[in-house]
Amino acid sequence: MANLITIFRLFLLFVVVAMLYRGGTGLAIMSMVLIAIVIAGDGVDGYVARRRGTTSRFGAVFDIAGDRVVEMVLWIIFADLDVIPIWIPLLVVTRGSMVDAMRSLSYADGMTAFGERNMMRSNLTRWLTAGRFMRGVYGYAKAIAFIFLAGEVGFGNGSSGILADLYDASVFRFLGWLTVWTAVALTIVRGIPVIVDSLQYLSQSGDSAATHRSTARPTDHSSASSRQA
Repeated sequence: MANLITIFRLFLLFVVVAMLYRGGTGLAIMSMVLIAIVIAGDGVDGYVARRRGTTSRFGAVFDIAGDRVVEMVLWIIFADLDVIPIWIPLLVVTRGSMVDAMRSLSYADGMTAFGERNMMRSNLTRWLTAGRFMRGVYGYAKAIAFIFLAGEVGFGNGSSGILADLYDASVFRFLGWLTVWTAVALTIVRGIPVIVDSLQYLSQSGDSAATHRSTARPTDHSSASSRQA
């Protein structure tokens, strides 16, 4: 059920993309609502999996992959529509690819990206990357930023109406763009600890493997000698 919710979120995402390219105030409002639903679905699928007792390693990875698709597609679309500079999606794609690649190294050891069994090495990095509070702040920042940017597409070009007037208000636009830049900053701040700690994790894993091999060799040689005898 949780995986079906993730699939449904991705379907809605591409409905949003079609609406953004079609333009118009009506579709802009619908796209803003659907973006809110897509982002909210990230919490719903996890809740359903825990409630039904169907959590799994595949489900956790699939959920993260779905989040990455939503995040990257929306940043890319808004850049293509000339709402944000192109370096933002380039940064997000690079960061997401590096972080997911590093995290995948620990999955073989039974670890997960979040929760108690993660590869973060300090309380600070756990709080930044795996803690519920920072994950919530990051999620809300992205949700508000994407909804605001969808409104920029629909109402930021001289449209008329209540929402268009709201987008013309300097205070509203300041807060909207502040949220966008906050989401971008958190993307960087939360990504760096994962890369740094993963390098330490790799180093320790390599040392452990080397120690295991060195202690295993005498036994292997002795067993080989006994077989030859």
